[in-house]
Amino acid sequence: MQTLAARVLALLPQTQCRRCGYPDCSAYAHAVADGSAGINQCPPGGAEGIERLAAVTAQAVIALNPENGCEGPRSVAFIDEACCIGCTLCIKVCPTDAIVGSNKLMHTVIEAYCTGCELCLPACPVDCIELENGSGTSSGWNAWSTAQAAIAQQRYQFHQQRIEPGPAENDARAQDRDSVIEAAVQRARARREAAKGSV
Repeated sequence: MQTLAARVLALLPQTQCRRCGYPDCSAYAHAVADGSAGINQCPPGGAEGIERLAAVTAQAVIALNPENGCEGPRSVAFIDEACCIGCTLCIKVCPTDAIVGSNKLMHTVIEAYCTGCELCLPACPVDCIELENGSGTSSGWNAWSTAQAAIAQQRYQFHQQRIEPGPAENDARAQDRDSVIEAAVQRARARREAAKGSV
C-alpha cells in the first residue's frame, strides 16, 4: 500500500517550482504527509489541487496561502536568442531539462517540457528569458494535465540523476566558469549600450 506521502505526491502537478517553500514536489509531499506543511501551498495546483489534497489527507478545504503565490495561467518560458550569451546557467536550474543549448551558443526552450516554474528567470545574468501565458484563461489543474505532470516528474527524476555532483567538480573549475560568464555579461551589456547609442 502506498504511503501518504506517495499519495500526496501523485496529486501534485510536478512543476518543481519551489513556490511551496520546499526544494521539490516530493519534499513538499512528505511535509504535507507528516503535518509540517499545509495542503494550501501549491499555486500551480490551485483550488482543485487543494481539494485533492484535502480528500487524501482528510482535512478541510482551505484557501491557497497567499505567501506562496496565487493561482494563475500556466507560464511558458521563451529565450530572446539574440541576447543569450550561452552561459548555460538556465540549463542547470531547469528542473525538467526543457532548455537546450551549449556553452557560448544560444539556448532555446522546448515548450512541451516547460512547467512554467520560473526558476530560469533569476538564473539568467542578462535577463533574456521572458514568460508568456501558455494556457489562456485556464489555471491550476485546468491548465495542466495528469499526463503532463507524469512527464514532468519523469524528466525531473532524470535531471536529478544527471546533475549529481561528481568528484571532477572543483573550486577552480567553478571560478573559471564564473569568470567566463562575467566576461560574456560584460560583452552583452556593451552590445546593448552600443545598440541604444545607434538609435
